[in-house]
Amino acid sequence: MPHDFAAFDTILAADRFADRHIGPGTAERDAMLRALGDASIEALITRTVPGAILTQNPLDLAPPLTEGEILDDLRIFAAKNQVKRSLIGLGYHGTVTPLVVLRNVLENPGWYTAYTPYQAEIAQGRLEALLNFQTMMAELAGMAIANASLLDEATAAAEGVALAHAVHKGKSTTIAVATDLHPQTRAVIATRAAPLGWTLTDIEPGDPAAIERAAPFALVLQYPGTTGGVRDLTTEITAAHSAGALAIVAADPLSLALLKPPGEMGADIVVGSTQRFGVPMGFGGPHAAYFATRDSLKRHMAGRLVGVSIDAAGAPALRLALQT
Repeated sequence: MPHDFAAFDTILAADRFADRHIGPGTAERDAMLRALGDASIEALITRTVPGAILTQNPLDLAPPLTEGEILDDLRIFAAKNQVKRSLIGLGYHGTVTPLVVLRNVLENPGWYTAYTPYQAEIAQGRLEALLNFQTMMAELAGMAIANASLLDEATAAAEGVALAHAVHKGKSTTIAVATDLHPQTRAVIATRAAPLGWTLTDIEPGDPAAIERAAPFALVLQYPGTTGGVRDLTTEITAAHSAGALAIVAADPLSLALLKPPGEMGADIVVGSTQRFGVPMGFGGPHAAYFATRDSLKRHMAGRLVGVSIDAAGAPALRLALQT
């Protein structure tokens, strides 16, 4: 019985990455070249790229590999990694990710290749997930609304400071920063503040009098502190309000399942990293941040806010209610 080698060749061709991922075939490329008036891709390149920067020498590259061969090489490189336990803390925590979440969300290309839903009205499933995220973070933080989302905890804190300055009624250029704030968060705030002429003043935890003396437009607190200390922030937040400042609390969201929410202590803005919910540390991130605030500040909030509306037929529908 003769063998069907054509079918075997078809199976082998499936391992060629370019054939599976580069859309136009020979016929399509020839049609585009004819429309452009070029005899070949080389002629198109020669006509397009200035001669002063066009190399005339072939690149010294190794022979091409199939996708399977590339994956084998990558596995050899990956096997050289030494996986060690990180004890540095500072807002990064080793987590246990349930396999069902890992496989169906983090390793699902339908999720990790998705980007901003520019046509939000046809991305109802994604918007529903974002709305659930907003609702969960607002409830944990004890705030009215939360966005979806920001880059990481440090930049979210810096956005909170910018919001505080935008709504500040006085002329203060001072940011009061608790000394138990994560150092990377303080560093990002300092970087954002420098060109704007804002200055950072370090405040010892639990010292409301120092906050009032600093007369800041924003107070930034860590909850729990970077060394793990937990304290009631009410008196410090009250001191910030007395000085005309907004209080920004960078809070570990997993701890908020047990601890008193910052919103119940009077915080105006609550930010933090969602890495605690089972996301691998990823060599330092970034990890999606949450940003929750009072309803009256929503139009100054950075990022996107998904809202519930109705469609043309009167049925419930989700949309981007606010976005930067």
